[in-house]
Amino acid sequence: MKKTKKFIYLISPRKIKNKKFYSDLVAVFKSKKISFFQLRLKKENPKKIINIGKKIKILCKKFNVKLIINDNPFLAKKINADGCHVGQLDTTVIKARKILKNKIIGVTCHNSKKLIKKAINDKADYIALGAFYSTKTKKVKHEAKIKIIKEAKKITKIPIVAVGGINLSNYKKLLLNKANFLAISSYIWNNKKYKPLNAVLKLK
Repeated sequence: MKKTKKFIYLISPRKIKNKKFYSDLVAVFKSKKISFFQLRLKKENPKKIINIGKKIKILCKKFNVKLIINDNPFLAKKINADGCHVGQLDTTVIKARKILKNKIIGVTCHNSKKLIKKAINDKADYIALGAFYSTKTKKVKHEAKIKIIKEAKKITKIPIVAVGGINLSNYKKLLLNKANFLAISSYIWNNKKYKPLNAVLKLK
């Protein structure tokens, strides 16, 4: 499978504080490198997530980016997002499917073949594997080696999103090993050297 130019699965910063975020987001979307945008605001109240989500939904639609809401299929439905990402402790793919019908449902499978097989049986639309590298975004409990991508590819055609500490120095290795998408957050939003758009443009 040819690597898609739009290989970035962009995850939001932990907090969305001001208007600058939206102008940065538009610039990043214009790069035409973003396939998915995941809204991941663990500490905000649902009402605020819905308000922010609806604003971002308009931008996603304009630039043909799929909007995914983290953890909560009910919020995904209220925002009319394109789908939901569920972790192993949130809800199941099957329960999320009942709420969201034929929308995109992705699931975290860490570094586990057993979880990958379960995701295939549950008919997830994509699987997230990682963490491949250490990350400041969350504590790494599950370290993944590149071979888990190869093992997953042998048993499924479901797209694979690689997760965890992905940046300019390590992203190519994951693409070369056939990860379909790279979930990236800190490298874009908390980069001390590059602004968000420049950070994205460096990923070729």
